[in-house]
Amino acid sequence: MRFLKGAARITLGLALVYAGFSHLTVARQEFQAQVPTWLPLDADFVVLASGVVEIALGLALFTRGRVAAIAGLTTAAFFIAIFPGNINQYVEGIDAFGLDTDNARLVRLFFQPLLVIWALWSSSSISYLKDLRDNPTSSKS
Repeated sequence: MRFLKGAARITLGLALVYAGFSHLTVARQEFQAQVPTWLPLDADFVVLASGVVEIALGLALFTRGRVAAIAGLTTAAFFIAIFPGNINQYVEGIDAFGLDTDNARLVRLFFQPLLVIWALWSSSSISYLKDLRDNPTSSKS
C-alpha cells in the first residue's frame, strides 16, 4: 500500500507541475476563460498565480513524511478553492479543454472531489492530522 500511495502522490505531483506550466504557456487563454467574472481579480493574474501555485504544490508532493502530508492538505484545499472556476465553466457554458457540452462540463464537476480525496489519501494527510491530534507536542516527520 505504501508503494501505491507513493506512486499516486508522485503522479498527482507530476500532473500538477504539468498543469502549472500549461497555465503559464500553452493553455493560458483556456484557463483565463474559466476564471469567474465575479472574481475581483484580473483573469490573467489568477491564471499565472494559480499556475505557480500548482507547480509548487506538485513539487512539494514529491517529498515524503510531514512535508508531503502538509502538501497533500494544501493541495486538497487548492482543489476546493478552484472549484468555483469549474462551476463557472458549467453555468456559463464555456467551452475549454475539450469540454464543449453541458454534460461534459457537468461530469467534470464530479471529478473535483476525487482529486481532493486523491491528494489526502496519497499524502497520508488524514493520518498526519490524527497523529497531530493524538500527539500535539510531537513533531513527526
